[in-house]
Amino acid sequence: MAVFTEVSFDEAAAFLNALNLGQLQSIKGAAGGIENTNYFVDTDQGHYVLTLFERLTSEQLPYYLHLMKHLAARGIPVPDPAANDKGDILHRLKGKPTAVVNKLRGHSELAPTPAHCAAVGEMLARMHLAGLDYPRQQPNLRGLAWWNETVPVVLPHLTPEQRSLILGELAYQNHVAASSACRSLPRGAVHADLFRDNVMFEDGKLTGFFDFYFAGCDAFLFDIGVCLNDWCIDLGQGAQDSARSDAFVAAYQGVRRLTAQERTLLPAMQRAGALRFWVSRLWDFHLPREATVLKAHDPGHFERVLRQRLTHPYTL
Repeated sequence: MAVFTEVSFDEAAAFLNALNLGQLQSIKGAAGGIENTNYFVDTDQGHYVLTLFERLTSEQLPYYLHLMKHLAARGIPVPDPAANDKGDILHRLKGKPTAVVNKLRGHSELAPTPAHCAAVGEMLARMHLAGLDYPRQQPNLRGLAWWNETVPVVLPHLTPEQRSLILGELAYQNHVAASSACRSLPRGAVHADLFRDNVMFEDGKLTGFFDFYFAGCDAFLFDIGVCLNDWCIDLGQGAQDSARSDAFVAAYQGVRRLTAQERTLLPAMQRAGALRFWVSRLWDFHLPREATVLKAHDPGHFERVLRQRLTHPYTL
């Protein structure tokens, strides 16, 4: 992710040593996102990711960290937060809440095939089921309430046509959320940000999901919609790829069957996912924070995805 807080080699070495993770050999700031400060750190014991949280609070973070612990204990391949001698997995460094997790093997698959999409769909369903008995509760902090708060903030930066689109979609999503069908959707812990760059593969095999710091309690269908909007589209146009979409959904349903309400509301949840990331990218692009390594994502991408979902909905 972006580097907002500089950590020296000596500071990181002392921190990792206190966690019994070995002697630091190298540290490198990681670019690619805009929420937290991430460093890749290698010690004589292994490869890790050191994260300093820039927005999330010490009260919010236990939900994410213990969710990863919960899922890892149930066989879901996710990063496992390192504990200190007291068993704490949330730490502090440079005055910021901090965590260290093991770095997953492999690489992100940025040009996925139907086979890759099927692997993600199957593992997502397994993750949803594994989280059903996770006891902690925290809402999706980038859900509908946040959209309602943030859309007015970004409106001055939009053209009249864009304003009409975003306000119309926001009104539609509020209407959907108030419906009995939406309220009856199966819910639980969702990743909510499972893009291509948050999944690892090695030799064609899925080796893990990571970056759970947008997770929360929400409809499982929202997770599915977010995935379909990234894994199963043409990135240039935002158009749905039916072969990849069908492979993803079939694999997911091989583990957890969708309900009738989920099948009906899938197009609405894909639109919700597109709106969520259009709003957040507009916010990050027009109201950026200073960082040493920072590249805001193009907000126009999810505007295109939303328009595609409106004109060419994917249905089951």
